[in-house]
Amino acid sequence: MRLRSLVSLLTLIFVLSACSSTPASTPSSEAPAPSAAADTSPVIMAWYPNESGSEMGAARDAFAAVVSEALKRPVQHQTTTDYIIAIEAMANNNAHLAFFGAEGYVQAHDKNPKVLPLVIPSGTDGSLEGAVYYSWLAVMRGQEGNYQENGSFKIDNIQGQRFSFVSNSSTSGFRVPSSGIIKYFGTQEQWKDLTADDLIEGGADNFFSEVQFGGSHQGSAVNLISGKVDVAAFCDTCVSNYVTLAEGTENTAGAVYRVNENADEPFTQYAGAEFVIISATPVLNAPFVVNTSMLTETEIQALKDALTSDAVAQNTQIFAPKEVVEAGYKPLFRKTKGERFLVVEDSFFDPIRALR
Repeated sequence: MRLRSLVSLLTLIFVLSACSSTPASTPSSEAPAPSAAADTSPVIMAWYPNESGSEMGAARDAFAAVVSEALKRPVQHQTTTDYIIAIEAMANNNAHLAFFGAEGYVQAHDKNPKVLPLVIPSGTDGSLEGAVYYSWLAVMRGQEGNYQENGSFKIDNIQGQRFSFVSNSSTSGFRVPSSGIIKYFGTQEQWKDLTADDLIEGGADNFFSEVQFGGSHQGSAVNLISGKVDVAAFCDTCVSNYVTLAEGTENTAGAVYRVNENADEPFTQYAGAEFVIISATPVLNAPFVVNTSMLTETEIQALKDALTSDAVAQNTQIFAPKEVVEAGYKPLFRKTKGERFLVVEDSFFDPIRALR
């Protein structure tokens, strides 16, 4: 009996002692929560076929280096052979960033509103005022007389010809030229109901006798040079690494361009070939776009700050001056005066939406 009472007393003392003490290892309720580890996974950058060639590798890497430094993350290039592959990659959350034409951006944004513009290259004066490139309609030299009347260029005779677009997701290689064609010919009774869909396929009863898609601006130009079509749509900037102004004023009807002797694929076998611009239409500059659901607000702001910096504006591997280009470098953008990247909002591309 005494032993049982002694055991009970010792047990009670032990329990009271345990309840009245606080172990040194017990965490304080005011201690801060551990911070989340920084994301170091690769940033996926999608590119159109126009910028996916091996000759553009150094230019892609120069842009990626800025992104990588700003985000402290590696960049993985996703080159493509089709516009829609790049657009779907952004819309389906399979790419963080991309370089699209305005039409491609609008299509991606329609599919996924989280896809938004990041920056665009400015005009020569560093502002949005001249932030344009040009959509060309071109014919081979020697054929330009068929598209002139009293010395002025007109597009009346493109009807019934074999025609090449770039892609129906291309701004300057489809949306702008098709809109221009519909507006011009829509005043004629025969073509008053003409639509963009009517221009996609050729045939005896259609607007064009035959329609091809180059898949890239370079491919559309080669469709013309190789004799597959009579008239082709493509833009100035996408072929600027392969051709040189031979006669006339750049980006104006009547300008003659010649394929360079050392031109890379797909122009290697067409050195010296010449084509003539019969129509040149200004187009809003192409944006770099971001999937805002895949990067944080802090990361997106870091990208905008880095890309719009003076350091990037003066980076000769991103905005390449004449001497760098002449040394053989194939840039994304050329530096002629004050070109730089500028931030724009979604509404900047409303004029492209209005063409639909």
